[in-house]
This record gives sequence, structure tokens and C-alpha cells, in this order.
Amino acid sequence: MKNISKYQLATAIAILFHVIGLVGFLFFNSTAFVATTPLNLLLMAGLIFYTQPQKNTAFYTFFAICVVVGIAVEIIGTRTGLLFGNYSYGSVLGPGIQNVPFIIGINWFIIMYCCGATVHLFLQHITAKLAEKTGKPSQTIQVLSVIVDGATLAVFFDWLMEPVAIKLGYWQWHGNGEIPLFNYVCWFLISMILLFVFKSCHFPGKTNLP
Repeated sequence: MKNISKYQLATAIAILFHVIGLVGFLFFNSTAFVATTPLNLLLMAGLIFYTQPQKNTAFYTFFAICVVVGIAVEIIGTRTGLLFGNYSYGSVLGPGIQNVPFIIGINWFIIMYCCGATVHLFLQHITAKLAEKTGKPSQTIQVLSVIVDGATLAVFFDWLMEPVAIKLGYWQWHGNGEIPLFNYVCWFLISMILLFVFKSCHFPGKTNLP
């Protein structure tokens, strides 16, 4: 039997837990499964750490920046409304600081890492094809693509997540309850900053791109 790589194992675990969660939400007591959301996010972060080879200072720096910045912007957002809009968190996501759950910082890390890595992987294939015809693409274009395309992917994820998160009680929007366009603008800008850090932090194994 062929040996299973840690990437295949991590993928299988992630799929398994998401399938269990989906089945639980659809057919069983959804309240009990919603309460496990922080544990699920911790597991996903753990799988990223598990599959990230040669973890160095840059990798841990990127993780710390995402967590700190993520929690900080959420505190500003919930207390002032100057970022994202007028919203507040429920108690589902567990303990936190200034009414912002700690796990939200982990969530920012997961989203930024996955979006950055996804765009990197896509660029890897595109770069290989373009290099055969026109030579190696500009490094500047690669950097901008990771930042802009990754931020766009992050905003798309937030757009998909918002209705589900509201229904499950993760957070709620005040006023008329509508999600302001300003929320997505802020998501895009903050994601661009964090993805710039992602691209700037050279941790081995992040991608096969230089």
C-alpha cells in the first residue's frame, strides 16, 4: 500500500470534519455543532501548521501578524463602526477581548494563508506556461497578483460566509440588518495588506515560486 503523505492525511481530516459538521447542521441538533466552531477553526489552523514544511521565523511572524491585526481591526470595527460597519459578535465563538472572540484572529490567519497559497499555486502553473513562450513573467506582476487576486478571493469567501455566519449566530449586523458594501471594501483593503505580508515573508515550502 502506498504511503499516505501528510498533505493527503490533512486533506482527508479537513474533508471528514467538514462533512461531519454539514451532516450535523442538516440532520441533528445544530446548536451543539455550532458550539464546536472554535475547535474546528483550531483544527484547520493546526493542519496548516502540520503541512507547512520548515516552519521558520517568517512563518510564525506572518501567523502572529494575522492574529494581532485580525483581532485589532475587529475591535475597531465593533467599537466604532469605522471598519466593516455596525455589527457585534455573539457568544458562539467563545471568549475574547473587547467583545471580539480570540478565534477570529485565527480565522484571519486561516483565510489569508489559504487565499495566498491558492493564488500562489495558480500562478505556479501560469508561470510555467508563460515562461515557455515569453520568458519568466515579471516578479512585480506576480506580487500584485498574489495581493490583489488573493484579496479578491478573501472578499468572495466573506461574501459567501456572511449569510451563514449570521444565521448561526456568529455575529449580527445592527440597524436594518443589511450587510454594507463598506464591509467588503474594508475586507479587500485589509486583506491586501496581510497578503503583502504573506508575499514578503519568505518561509520555505510556502510555494514552489521564487
